[in-house]
Amino acid sequence: MDEDQIGKSSDKVRTVEEIARADGGRAIVLSGKVEAELAGLSESEAVEFRRELGIERSGLDDLAAETYELLGLMTFLTAGEKEARAWPIRKGTKAPQAAGTIHSDIERGFIRAEIVSYEDFVQYQTMEALRAAGRVRSEGREYVMQEGDVVNFRFNV
Repeated sequence: MDEDQIGKSSDKVRTVEEIARADGGRAIVLSGKVEAELAGLSESEAVEFRRELGIERSGLDDLAAETYELLGLMTFLTAGEKEARAWPIRKGTKAPQAAGTIHSDIERGFIRAEIVSYEDFVQYQTMEALRAAGRVRSEGREYVMQEGDVVNFRFNV
């Protein structure tokens, strides 16, 4: 849509949204020009620009979130000293199968999953600090992964 229509509803948008819903889908409203401008900004500049437009997040962020939802996907995280990574899995995936998205050997030798919430990880920042605060849970083979779990898989091959 045109950038001056961002945040406003129109008959055309409502019609497309109704058609999408009737087909079991979703419609995302975005402006290519606005998205291009957002891509060239720093995070703080982007926040201010979105605030001026009256939108919480970019259309591309909405597109990614709605696509994940429509496909039945969620994300779990792994984090180490050198790297943090997000892994997409289907909702309802159990811990061993989630481990298998990283490597089949981890699934095959799965022992347990050490889980912390994303919010706790942001607050404490290291597994050592999380353990000291008693925030690490040990989960077994039947644990169903939750959106935003930060996990360390224990395995033996």
